[in-house]
Amino acid sequence: MARTRLKTVYRHPLPVRIGHWVNALCLLILLLSGLQIFNAHPHLYWGSASDFESPWLSIDYHWSRDDGYSGWTRVYDWQADTTGVLGASPGADGELEGRAFPAWLTIPGSRWLAMGRSWHFFFAWILVINASLFLIWALFAGHLKRLVPTVEDWRGFGQSVIDHLRLRHPTGEAATRYNILQKLAYLTVIFGLGGLIVLTGLCMSPRMDTVLEPVLEFFGGRQSARSIHFLAASGFVLFVAIHLFEVIVSGPVNQLRSMITGYFRYHDHATGVASNRENRHDG
Repeated sequence: MARTRLKTVYRHPLPVRIGHWVNALCLLILLLSGLQIFNAHPHLYWGSASDFESPWLSIDYHWSRDDGYSGWTRVYDWQADTTGVLGASPGADGELEGRAFPAWLTIPGSRWLAMGRSWHFFFAWILVINASLFLIWALFAGHLKRLVPTVEDWRGFGQSVIDHLRLRHPTGEAATRYNILQKLAYLTVIFGLGGLIVLTGLCMSPRMDTVLEPVLEFFGGRQSARSIHFLAASGFVLFVAIHLFEVIVSGPVNQLRSMITGYFRYHDHATGVASNRENRHDG
C-alpha cells in the first residue's frame, strides 16, 4: 500500500545560508541608500556627460502657490502624474514635499546625501567581499556545478516555464534540486547583474577614471554608467520580488526553515509504512 513518507534533507550548507542572509541585508541597505543618492539628482542620461536638458528618465516635482506640490515621472516622451508616491510624497509632518523617492524608502530618511553615500559604499564593499568569499567556497566545494544547466534541464525548459506560469512546483525529491529556471536566474544575477552593478558603480567614482578608463569608455561614459547602474539595481529588485513570490507560493515555512537551519522537508510517496527516518546529505 502506498504511503507518504516525510523525509528531511540537508539542503543548504552553512556558507550558503550565511551568504544568503548577508546578501539580503546588503542589498536592502544598498537599495535604500542608493535611492537617497538618486534623490540628489533624480534624472538619468546617456553619454559621457549630461547637458541637463535631455534625460531619458526623470522623477521630479512642480510647486505652485495655489496647488502646492505635484509629482511626475517621465520616461523618454511618456509622462505620468505620480503625486503622493514619486516626485512629491508626504514628509514627516504628513504634508507633501518635493523629492523623487519618499523619505520612508531612503536611508537616511532625511535629505542627507553624504550619509547616504557612506552607507552605500560601506555595504557595497561588504557585498563584494561576501560574494567573493562565497564564490571561492562554491568553486572548491563543487556548489557551482549545481547551478550549471544539464542537457536534461534544457530538455525540460519549456515544461518548467509552463509549470511556473501555472504555479505548479516540483514535489517530492525533485523539490530538493534547482530547476532550470532557478539555475538561469541565479547565474544571471551572480555573473550578469552582479558584475554589471559593481563595475558601473566603480565607474561613477571620479577617482577610478585613470584605473577604469577603458571600462568607462566601454559603458559610454559616466552618465551612461549611472543609467546602467540604475537599471541593474532595478533588475535586482525584480529578481528579489520574484524570489519572494516563489518562496510564498511554494511553502514559505519550509523554505524559510531550510535557509535558517539548512534542513528541507518533503513528502515522498513510497510503498510501506510511513517512516520517521531522516535522509541527510550535503548539498
